[in-house]
Amino acid sequence: MESKNRTVSLTLPAEAEYIDLVRLALYGISSKMGFSYEDIEDMKVAVSEACNNVVVHAYEPGQGGKMEVHFEEVEGGIKIIVQDQGLSFDHVTKVGSADSLHNKSLDEVSSGGLGLYLMQALMDHVEVKGDHGTVVILTKLVSKSEEMV
Repeated sequence: MESKNRTVSLTLPAEAEYIDLVRLALYGISSKMGFSYEDIEDMKVAVSEACNNVVVHAYEPGQGGKMEVHFEEVEGGIKIIVQDQGLSFDHVTKVGSADSLHNKSLDEVSSGGLGLYLMQALMDHVEVKGDHGTVVILTKLVSKSEEMV
């Protein structure tokens, strides 16, 4: 049985000017999959936050590094994987603290503390892993009403 590989992968320098390429690829792929304009815009914000975290936090200044982004068609939606080989962080604490932002004012949120919260608010599922580098897995499902259009 032949398996269909429905994954598009990019390997890019971990530099801010390359995030636009990720957003453009996401737009092309997700529009072909039937996502609404609003969902595509939400995904672009979420993937930009994940990529920005790589650019800002993964590598020591001047060290350089790469980020890998994989767009995988899954049953009913898309899985976007943003991965680096840089410095890992305590993702369990960060992901848990992102949930607690609901009861805080913006004055109480540290600078840069909204990235995981935004990803969780805009995507259907967010998973963060990290031992050697960090892997952020963002999943968005096409809503049933959009599939009927």
